[in-house]
Amino acid sequence: MGERRELRLSGTGGQGLILAGIIMADAAIRDGKNSIQSQSYGPEARGGASRAEVIIGDGEIDYPRVSKPDVLLIMSQEAGEKFARDLARGGVIIADSTYVQELPSVDGVIYKLPISRTAREGAGREMVANVVALGAVARITGVVSREALTEALLSRIPRGTEEMNRKALELGWRLAEENGALN
Repeated sequence: MGERRELRLSGTGGQGLILAGIIMADAAIRDGKNSIQSQSYGPEARGGASRAEVIIGDGEIDYPRVSKPDVLLIMSQEAGEKFARDLARGGVIIADSTYVQELPSVDGVIYKLPISRTAREGAGREMVANVVALGAVARITGVVSREALTEALLSRIPRGTEEMNRKALELGWRLAEENGALN
């Protein structure tokens, strides 16, 4: 059995986390790995709880559910309260400090990064915070390559938004590096 990573991208509806999960799974496939992606969101299209889960592995993935994520992205306080305790021992939490003020104590590493603020100030639109987050997650964990992530991103975004999204991905990558998050 090869390496297997379980990721949960969590926040609120409208933050683009479902798309982020799809892009992450696509990037893993482009890297020659197996991946599976699932999603869940509350009854409200925007503002309700939302999460995307991605399992990436070198071998066959026989169970498609994430129960104890190795990597947990938290983009809202509510998501932090709901999912932080699910983190696997020794796992990694990447929390958007723009909206997440407190997290419970966990047996793992926590990176608090101003993801949404970086998207707003650096890329000019908070709506690309999901892409900033993808860059940070990839840089911190090494779960997918930068090249595969860029290709997957560019294949799934609306035409005309390529430069803004490239910039957002780069901002996330640099944000992780500037905060000592090197894999």
